[in-house]
Amino acid sequence: MVEFLDVLTPEGLHTGLSKDRNLVHKDGDYHRAVHVWVYSESTAELLLQKRAYTKDSWPGLWDISSAGHISAGDTSLESARRELQEELGVDLPSDAFELLFTYKQNDILNDGTFINNEYNDVYLVTTLEPIPLEAFTLQESEVVDVKYMGWKNYKEVIAKKDPDYVDYELDGGYGLLFQTIESRYDADPKARIASLKKQLSRYSPVTLRGELSGLSEGDLFALVYTIRAAKILEKIFTEQEWCVNPQLKSWLEKKSTASEIDKLKYAYYMINKSPWSILDENEAFLSTADSAIILVENAVKPVSGWKGLEYKAAFPVHKPPVANFYPRDMDTKEFELWKATLSAEDQAKAVDFFTLIRRSQPKLCDLQIVPYSVEYLHNLKQASALLDKAGDSASTPSLKKLLKSKAKAFLSNDYYESDIAWMELDSQVDVTIGPYETYEDGLFGYKATFEAFIGICDEEATSQLLLFSNHLQEMENNLPMAAEYKSTNVKASPIRVINLVYNAGDCKGPQTVAFNLPNDDRIVKERGSAMVMIRNISEAKFDCILLPIARVCIEESQRCFVDFNSFFTHTICHECCHGIGPHNIAVGGKESTVRLELQELYSAIEEAKADIVGLWALHFLLDKGVLPQGKEKAIYVSFLAGCFRSIRFGLEEAHGRGQALQFNYILDKGGFVAHEDATFSVNFDKVRGAVEDLSREILTIEAQGDKPAALELLTKYAKLTPELSRAFASLESVQVPVDIAPTFDTLNSAAYLNAGRRID
Repeated sequence: MVEFLDVLTPEGLHTGLSKDRNLVHKDGDYHRAVHVWVYSESTAELLLQKRAYTKDSWPGLWDISSAGHISAGDTSLESARRELQEELGVDLPSDAFELLFTYKQNDILNDGTFINNEYNDVYLVTTLEPIPLEAFTLQESEVVDVKYMGWKNYKEVIAKKDPDYVDYELDGGYGLLFQTIESRYDADPKARIASLKKQLSRYSPVTLRGELSGLSEGDLFALVYTIRAAKILEKIFTEQEWCVNPQLKSWLEKKSTASEIDKLKYAYYMINKSPWSILDENEAFLSTADSAIILVENAVKPVSGWKGLEYKAAFPVHKPPVANFYPRDMDTKEFELWKATLSAEDQAKAVDFFTLIRRSQPKLCDLQIVPYSVEYLHNLKQASALLDKAGDSASTPSLKKLLKSKAKAFLSNDYYESDIAWMELDSQVDVTIGPYETYEDGLFGYKATFEAFIGICDEEATSQLLLFSNHLQEMENNLPMAAEYKSTNVKASPIRVINLVYNAGDCKGPQTVAFNLPNDDRIVKERGSAMVMIRNISEAKFDCILLPIARVCIEESQRCFVDFNSFFTHTICHECCHGIGPHNIAVGGKESTVRLELQELYSAIEEAKADIVGLWALHFLLDKGVLPQGKEKAIYVSFLAGCFRSIRFGLEEAHGRGQALQFNYILDKGGFVAHEDATFSVNFDKVRGAVEDLSREILTIEAQGDKPAALELLTKYAKLTPELSRAFASLESVQVPVDIAPTFDTLNSAAYLNAGRRID
């Protein structure tokens, strides 16, 4: 049977053509292949196969555990699984395969008649013990023998170019395989303990409390049920991060008391809720070597006395942009090609907040749409039942309405009515629960993660904030952008100030001080949005982080201007400004949204917009006399100090990336000034003009849905500059925390525990 391969460009992109395998090698066309290495942890050995003597390339030589072309229309991951099964008789699920790297191979063999220009996806399968040799079923046309060999010995024979082994380049090629193994298994345990302690020290532990004494009995019961539902959503979010994340979490928890390093691994995992460190540009602080052990009894032929194949559940070194919303080997081009074949109705479902994309068959573009209510049915049924009980218990009508409607939404996958109920919430118990933010979808920014923020309303502070929501239309009218892009129908945004008593789900790493929801552009257009400010989180961040940052990074004469009220007021304005500016736009004569046009760049651009326009808006309100006079300097200097706080979150995180864009832009325009002692100050004569210019540029990008311009702006300014590096080195030297790690004392209060016992 003729095998066809997809032809690639020299840069590795699909040309849209496929050719006979023999012609591909005759003509030297670029194509793709998979290499699968099987590694035994206990013996530190790699599995090698001896290629059949009839092969047209490298006959009779020792080579990779298994390898093969990716046939036309096939996916990389499925090809890796298939080759391992066909050549060696090893049948493993996809979570055993870790994609380590891709490298380009160029060889000319057989007197120039066989040209191998190949992009190789290199996978690693990590087993606990060697697979017994008698358990393999060899494909005679491909493989004549197998053996295990110590990885260091194998590296030596490759370096010496032993003629019995297929030759691979160690520099820029297979060297990364050996570097990966060495870093995982030969690392100094003391150094790793020190590294984990240092990573943990960047989070300052804080205890948060909320006052429950003013709640009615019914609302207190509703609070208990809602927190229980939130704990169920934590399970869903864990699954949304990566396919084996739930197994990894359980494994780390189980082992957390075994040793100091196991305790540290679990502690840092619980902050990041995944193996990737948010503050380190989502680099993995764990590896597949740390992962859960999974037993597959029938992966190979049975062998007497052997219980079966045990492997480590795999995850990649770099956080995948697909998370667990899309197939792990799907890219943007495949998605767009598939989406173009759908009806208009299904195209909308494909980019909906509350659907996943899965493969119906292991073929390119053979995708299907799966609603959250189907994928997460088991957990959503439990959470829905708890929210239903919470709604039955609640004595406050708007709280009852929210909880009952959210319970229905979990099962119907229609969140419109429950989001309206959330906007209308007027209750001492403040509940935000469900799928909302889309930051974790690094591919497009379409898919929402589950989260819960449960707090007690600060009614006095809430009443003081009405002036912001009452001026949104006036701010929209005066935004620094062309009049044609301005809305004449901005809705006043309700603002609620709460003290947080519990959070769950997508609340990992740096803690949010506020949020503006919902993200449904239909609701924003019809009703605007609502804001929740978390006062006790804001106070903890100001005391533990912003003041110490100011003492290090702000020029001495301006440190006196850093105050909590200015920090908190800008946070309010930031959230307000999510609700103004472009949302529903027209691109090329067609209706669209900023989110759909900017795709994976949307989160960083939108956070930058809310931040910088929020700063612009504060000065606008000062000019109007809405805010007290004399606060201008405090607002700008507090904002400058806050830049360092947010950028330290990392440039892979939307807030950090957006903040770096603003800081570097204003510095470039002279609004901020860098001093030789690595401190900074505000140039009050230039900062306002720089803020207005950047606001105009970002607002125009959003209004025009101009993704290339967004990318250009982020590329130019959203980076770690020498000035920032010096500032961060100063902060590192005095060990200023980057963020806080909250625990919730309210859950241990007598009122909460007694209420829990009464409803059980």
